[in-house]
Amino acid sequence: MNITFLHHSSFLVEVDDKVLIFDYFDGDKVNGFTFTGKIPEYEPETKIYMFASHSHKDHYDMDILRLADKYPNIKYIFSKDIKISPNFLKKHGIDPKVREKVTFVSPDKKYKVEDLNIKTLRSTDAGVAFYVESNGVTLYHAGDLNNWIWDGAGDLTNGVQERNFKFQIRQLAGLPINVAFVPMDPRQGKYMYSGFDFFMKETEAELVFPMHMWQDYSAIAGYKGKISNIGMADRVMDIERENQVFLIAEN
Repeated sequence: MNITFLHHSSFLVEVDDKVLIFDYFDGDKVNGFTFTGKIPEYEPETKIYMFASHSHKDHYDMDILRLADKYPNIKYIFSKDIKISPNFLKKHGIDPKVREKVTFVSPDKKYKVEDLNIKTLRSTDAGVAFYVESNGVTLYHAGDLNNWIWDGAGDLTNGVQERNFKFQIRQLAGLPINVAFVPMDPRQGKYMYSGFDFFMKETEAELVFPMHMWQDYSAIAGYKGKISNIGMADRVMDIERENQVFLIAEN
């Protein structure tokens, strides 16, 4: 299994004959940032599954629908808050028939897309998180499901946020997770590790990739340095740059 950190919260997973791509957007779509991650070229018949956890521009880009022109076997799994009406698609020069390749998903549901088994969780921001099983491999992509605690938000708001987050993550307890992609957002300051740390302690995820770091990867070393449990620290993957490829040995 190969995993590529494209940028921000976008990861590409190659499993046998499949390519799964999560929350990809073109690098110039977010004001103030230039992201450099690019999807590699594949053979036209490649089975590609593109996931979008919600409609925020740092997680979804409508131009990914244009990939259907190049890859006839592509499938899309979109949170239902992503709106792509036939008129909208026509207006932007996208064939409205591409909607036939899209499965729209809601929180707290289970879906089957070809031989992918998908479970969704409810985000604490927008849309969903994905738990995906395919070819004997289990993946979790959080989207914006995180413990979004902020200075100045107030104890009531932060308390509700934390309870909702923990309720969702506890649904993953006991489930096999080979690889997880989980937010570690430096904008949260002293709270940047709260959601990530809870996920690490509550789940049996074997390898966990931090994400949503806004091109600041220094928080990873900071987190690993504060963990006394060496085994837990070893589960956290070191991301250093965009387009970084990880070869994961399958058991």
